[in-house]
This record gives sequence, C-alpha cells and structure tokens, in this order.
Amino acid sequence: MTPGLIYALAGALLFTMGAAGVVLLAHLLRKILAFNLMGSGAFLVLVGLAQRDGGVDPVPQAMVLTGIVVAVAATALALALLRRLQTLTGQTRLPDEEEHA
Repeated sequence: MTPGLIYALAGALLFTMGAAGVVLLAHLLRKILAFNLMGSGAFLVLVGLAQRDGGVDPVPQAMVLTGIVVAVAATALALALLRRLQTLTGQTRLPDEEEHA
C-alpha cells in the first residue's frame, strides 16, 4: 500500500466517523466538532489522492489549504451562533419539531 492510499483510507474513516456524529449526536457543540472531523477527513482524502508517481499535484493541495481557511471561518461562525442560542434559550440543543406543532 502506498502512503497516499493510506492517507485516503484514513480520511475516509474520519469522514465516516464525522458523518455518524453529525447524524447521531443531539448536542450542537458535538455536531460542530463532528462536522470538523468530516472536513478533516475530506482534506486527508484529497491530499492522499493528490500523490502521483512519487510527486505531488499542487492543485489539490491548494484546494485543501483554501478549504482549511474556509473551515476555520465556518467553525467560528457556528460557535458564535451556538453561543447566541445558548444565551437566548439556555440550551445547547435545537428545539424539537414536536414542541412547535
């Protein structure tokens, strides 16, 4: 197995774990962390698949670098919104749809 394939498989595993966390967890901070785990897995897959014949393709690496910057900004926004929700409602979970019906 090549190192690129190992990185890609590890990234797929991280992405799967993050997707399970987003779907299964109710606490919003944990969902945000799981979403970041999904992003890290996707970045790792891109970096792993960018290696060709011992060389590295710079385009996927540039995409990953840009993605990391966007992910940091999106995480900051999500955490600010979570803090605002906690201030307004005193909870860190979204209200259930059944409560509004």
